Amino acid sequence: MDYEQILYEVEDGILTLTLNRPDKLNAFTVTMLREMIDAFDRADADDAVRAIIVTGAGRAYCAGADLSGGSGAFDNTKLKVPDTVDTHRDGGGLVTLRIYELKKPIIAAINGPAVGVGVTMTLPMDVRLASSAARMGFVFAKRGIVPEACSSWFLPRLVGVSQAAEWVYTGRIFPAEEAQAARLVSRVLPPEELLPAARTLAKEMSTGTSAMSVALSRRLLWSMLGADHPMEAHKIDSKCIFWMGKSADAHEGVASFLEKRPAQFKLRPSVEMPEFYPWERKREFK
Repeated sequence: MDYEQILYEVEDGILTLTLNRPDKLNAFTVTMLREMIDAFDRADADDAVRAIIVTGAGRAYCAGADLSGGSGAFDNTKLKVPDTVDTHRDGGGLVTLRIYELKKPIIAAINGPAVGVGVTMTLPMDVRLASSAARMGFVFAKRGIVPEACSSWFLPRLVGVSQAAEWVYTGRIFPAEEAQAARLVSRVLPPEELLPAARTLAKEMSTGTSAMSVALSRRLLWSMLGADHPMEAHKIDSKCIFWMGKSADAHEGVASFLEKRPAQFKLRPSVEMPEFYPWERKREFK
């Protein structure tokens, strides 16, 4: 796919995916949705990509849905083939579900305003870093709609239900420092330090680590958020540690440690995931 509204740049094993509509504050469109999903598919298929950073071009991260179509911007009954209450698929949710399924660690580098889908798309990302210039808002109640992009699942798990309720019910815009205090973002950095910090973290995640270990660890952490007992973690931990324990990567990890040399891991998440992956029950939209 030739991208129109995102930039896809890989350097030193790190994909930087830039939302690229700076004149529109990177407002989210159907085109951007499709391109982001394609980019994540492409990254998962490429073992040379070890980590992903998502940021925005210009002064914004993403100003939310593109509302240039007027007051009917959210009315999907006016499509040529109209959606119904039972068939409509929320576009932000398609993106966040794809991010949730990624095999690569993903970092949001929130460089400026991130509201609506601009902030909910970051919730399934593993780490969020923010510029001191960033502002965030779950503004849905002010637009006459509701939280989307699976954010009613992600947001309370990240910041707790009370903080989520305050932000969602008021729809107010808040600064990066408030997001950090609530642990929505890990760090707030001067604008010129944001991308270097994201790249440093991405490099740390991808240097000297097994790509397979990271892929399985990512799935373990996210999938266990919904478990009702630690036994669920014990069952799948046991499968993963058994499978990895007999792998070439585990042998190399121990040998390189004992021999005091850099490890050379070989397993490829693109084609060599264990037969029990993914272990979560497939959820259908119906």
